[in-house]
Amino acid sequence: MLWKKYHSEISKHEDSEIIKSNAILVAAISIFALGFPAAEYLLDDWDVVTVITVRNVFAFVLLFFIWIALEGSSVLRTANWIKGFWIGGIGFGIGSFLLLFVQSLTTPVIAALAAATMPLAAVTLEVIFDGRRITKWFLIGIILVLFGGFLATGATFEGVSFGLRLGALLVFIPAAIFAWGSRATVKNLPGMTSLGQTTITTFGMAIFTLVLYVICNFLLQLIGPYPEITIRHFGLVLIYSWIGFAISQIFWIRGVSGLGIGIASFHLNALPFYVMLFLFLLGESWNWQQTVGAIIVITGVMLSQIKLVND
Repeated sequence: MLWKKYHSEISKHEDSEIIKSNAILVAAISIFALGFPAAEYLLDDWDVVTVITVRNVFAFVLLFFIWIALEGSSVLRTANWIKGFWIGGIGFGIGSFLLLFVQSLTTPVIAALAAATMPLAAVTLEVIFDGRRITKWFLIGIILVLFGGFLATGATFEGVSFGLRLGALLVFIPAAIFAWGSRATVKNLPGMTSLGQTTITTFGMAIFTLVLYVICNFLLQLIGPYPEITIRHFGLVLIYSWIGFAISQIFWIRGVSGLGIGIASFHLNALPFYVMLFLFLLGESWNWQQTVGAIIVITGVMLSQIKLVND
């Protein structure tokens, strides 16, 4: 009786954690979606390297001060900055640059599609490194999530330019890199809060893009004159960096910690719908195909966790 009672309490705690982690991931993805329209407006006036560099530096500054304010300056000495630098630089630095590069070639929705292909890479990583078993419900969930994710983009590739086709071919690369970075953050930086993990990996991605900016601007001279900076640009940068990345990334890492990168990545396939929703609020038309796609994604997310909840 005592064992059954103990097992029941553990099961209730695990179910509560699953529900909480899913709610956190919904918040993370919806907030993350805010950054795509903001980035699109910035790309009208600024080049890709400038936009991503400013985003990453601003995000790190905010996270750094929040981290110190909440956990104290002592965490600076105990954090594994070197490991965080490499994970952030490779996983999030290269990944975020390629994602924005895809958006510059295509549209915000296609960039969202790039992020939404992550389940393929994430599940592969879990199968290889974590021994995940692909159950019947999990497989059904994957199929629904991928199909719903494609519908949620609202994308049709008819009559598109070569640049758009090239961008579509690149969609898998940033997602795979980002999946690796998310898993590595949780697995290789133990003993830290989600805020701490996010901060030191954001430090890595900020340094990566600063180096990239210096190379492109001063060595290769690929970047033109310094862009105009208005109050509108500053506001867009804050939305893109502080809300669309810094805050959402804290929630994202917390969700990955609770559910694993596989299930967490499923939530990303609703991202195109959130992007469309925010574009709709900015004056674009409503897309019912994307709405249906998001509903299918949500169904897939729920079905994929049936075994997880019952265990």
